[in-house]
Amino acid sequence: NRLHATDVTSSSFRLAWPQLLSQETGYYSLEYAPRAEPARKRTLQVSGAHTSLVLSDLAPETTYEVALIPESNVHYFPPQTTRVTTLAEEISPVQVLISESGPHSFQVSWAPLLDSVATYQVLYGPLPGNSAKVLEVDGRQNSTVLEHLAPNSTYLVTVTAIYRSGKEKSLSAKACTQEGEPGD
Repeated sequence: NRLHATDVTSSSFRLAWPQLLSQETGYYSLEYAPRAEPARKRTLQVSGAHTSLVLSDLAPETTYEVALIPESNVHYFPPQTTRVTTLAEEISPVQVLISESGPHSFQVSWAPLLDSVATYQVLYGPLPGNSAKVLEVDGRQNSTVLEHLAPNSTYLVTVTAIYRSGKEKSLSAKACTQEGEPGD
């Protein structure tokens, strides 16, 4: 029954602690700072009725030192401390760009390129329709050329980043192939 963190993400976590105070007997001072930069300490006052709080707007992959100081007008309670490390940021592809469009092919590229991505899956198929194909692309690449496409068609292209953690995030774009030459 100590101060501890749950629901940790890349930018937030929930702190929970035992009920030491009540609304009437005092409040808590909550101090937190990145371990590497103690000067960036922030302090919050929390009602004595609370036993949990979410801290947000935190930096990813950062260890925070957290101290909960019960400010009681009845008893002395020692401060409780804990150390919490936020998760690595898992950003979905932010842009999907289509370029070098021809009658039978176009290039798909995406950004940003992230170390935390194992592979990208590029799913593409003509609209309307449900005959989509999938191409696996190494996580170190940020573009691929889709070939053997039908001319003068609209394709839906979905790029899915598959993270090493197993999570997936996707972003879609539409692309059109050029009209083919007669007899093409």
